Amino acid sequence: MNLQLPYCFCFFLLLQLPFSTNGQAYNNVSLGSSLTAASGDLFWTSPSGEFAFGFQQVSDAGYLLAIWFNNIPERTIVWSANRNNLAQRGSTVQLTADGQLVLNNQSGTRIWTRPELGGSGAAYAAMLDTGNFVLAGQAGANLWQSFDEPTDTLLPTQNLNLGGELIAPYLEKNYSDGRFKLILQDDGNLVMQTTAYPLTTSIFAYWTTQSSIGSGHQLIFNQSGYMYVVATNGTILNPVFSNSVPSQDLYLRATIDYDGVFRQYVYPKTASGGKRWAMNWTTLPNSIPSNICLAIRYSAASGACGFNSYCTLGDDQRPSCRCPPGYTFSDHDDERKGCKKTFISQDCDHPSQEIDSFEIRDMPNTNFPYADYEVFSPVDEDWCRQSCLSDCYCDVATFIDGKCWKKRGPLLNGVTDPSLRDKALMKVRIANRTAGSSAKKRDPSALIVTGSVLLGSSIFLIVLSLLGIYVFFTRWNRQKRKVIPQHHVIRDMNLQNFTYNELETATGGFDEELGRGAFGPVYKGVLGDEDKQIIAVKKLEKMAGEGETEFKTEVKVIGRTNHKNLVQLVGFCNEGQHRLLVYEYMSSGSLLQIKFLNGDLAISSAFHLLLLRKSAAEHEKSRRDSVADQYETM
Repeated sequence: MNLQLPYCFCFFLLLQLPFSTNGQAYNNVSLGSSLTAASGDLFWTSPSGEFAFGFQQVSDAGYLLAIWFNNIPERTIVWSANRNNLAQRGSTVQLTADGQLVLNNQSGTRIWTRPELGGSGAAYAAMLDTGNFVLAGQAGANLWQSFDEPTDTLLPTQNLNLGGELIAPYLEKNYSDGRFKLILQDDGNLVMQTTAYPLTTSIFAYWTTQSSIGSGHQLIFNQSGYMYVVATNGTILNPVFSNSVPSQDLYLRATIDYDGVFRQYVYPKTASGGKRWAMNWTTLPNSIPSNICLAIRYSAASGACGFNSYCTLGDDQRPSCRCPPGYTFSDHDDERKGCKKTFISQDCDHPSQEIDSFEIRDMPNTNFPYADYEVFSPVDEDWCRQSCLSDCYCDVATFIDGKCWKKRGPLLNGVTDPSLRDKALMKVRIANRTAGSSAKKRDPSALIVTGSVLLGSSIFLIVLSLLGIYVFFTRWNRQKRKVIPQHHVIRDMNLQNFTYNELETATGGFDEELGRGAFGPVYKGVLGDEDKQIIAVKKLEKMAGEGETEFKTEVKVIGRTNHKNLVQLVGFCNEGQHRLLVYEYMSSGSLLQIKFLNGDLAISSAFHLLLLRKSAAEHEKSRRDSVADQYETM
């Protein structure tokens, strides 16, 4: 419905309508002028110096071609040309000889240009004291102006025409397109909407003027701070902001912030001129909407915050995104990306669905609209709790006035507000009882302590492992030195040094016993796969503790004996505690075997050597370097 205002008041408002930029003082930028993205403060200023046009560094290597308030420390940006495509160091902006304002990257590739190619070129450019940057033709008319292409901010005397829009930044210091926008639709309706981020397509209108539909023509922001929608004939249809401020003492702007709220801000131009105001940006009353948490609770998308999170209004009347019990932020640097579970979900394939492993956490004055899949009525709260616990699909249930809504993730439009009578019953795994509130970021000191403990434990385990490896290899080397290297004691004899495994394989695991003597048993074995050689292997069990030197001496003595009536020694094994002698196999037995075939004598090692020497003297003179043991008394 149109507002009926007194004639004198209407006349006063008309006086506040924006003046033509032709009446503004100009600091002309001539053709061929350019700026380079670098660390220096090179920019084009308005005559008063209150506004500047140029490059502002917004990240380690990224620059915005922007307009900002130049006389305040914050250098607050009010417009930018390349918010979704930051320029790199070395990029340039130039007012070319043919009157085009061109932004090139460091390689010379064109990023942005105004006016659009094919149009008339400008004669000069100027940064005005209104905050408007213009490209003017020969006759002084504006061929293009930044006021016609706003980003997220309107300045006094700046209008928003049909189809014009403001898009909120993604974050406070991330100037790319965000998730909210304000648009004066072609039907004249001024609307605030959520977008299908990363696209700017509209999804849900969470605020609208409504009464201007069909007649709204322009959104006016005058020098006194009033903002309203007018019809084609100038009739005021809808006031948006009615805050009146002394523009001569204060800087003023209206911005749609990254949280989706449209706010008016003021900043004193001087300390003396702002006695009522702090020397920073102060929010004026009546922001739109007054409570965005409630305004977006019926959206079919994620809501004011991300999925699985909830929105609540803080003491400063700004929305805050938090995680419910059992959840944590998906990205702690960007809380509006929503939350994720910190526990394993209920197993639907488990016979009991793990009911005893879960519990319900109460969240008063909380709801998650548009996530429910079942509703029951009339029931009591205990029934609602048990129903959610026994349902593996249920992540949360909300209860109010005898009704129970069961909901499953991802949870949408979460909101906590004192005006809500709903109670959210969050289902979480009991093992996560002491996980702490996930609505806050982890305490850095706790992380430092945890990291220090883990680092200290890791270093201790590494040192312990290295010590264990050292001890192992030290003992292994000592044990290895006990084994006689291949042919170490047989440089002048044809004896083979066998490994214990080789003899174990040759005898089939010492399976066929030929006999047993005073020093151990004798086993039959076979060497070689093709040219098989039958051998007899004697285990010297009672000599296992004999010294290394004594055993080597006996092997040398026995190995050098060469007599036709004595079996020939072909090799030995001296590995660890294993002492074995390998003889050629004699199927008819040896001289000693024949002599004592029926005897039951226990011949000592010394006596056996004596018999060998005597037998050798009776039959044939032999080389008496030593006497060989044989498989006697089999």
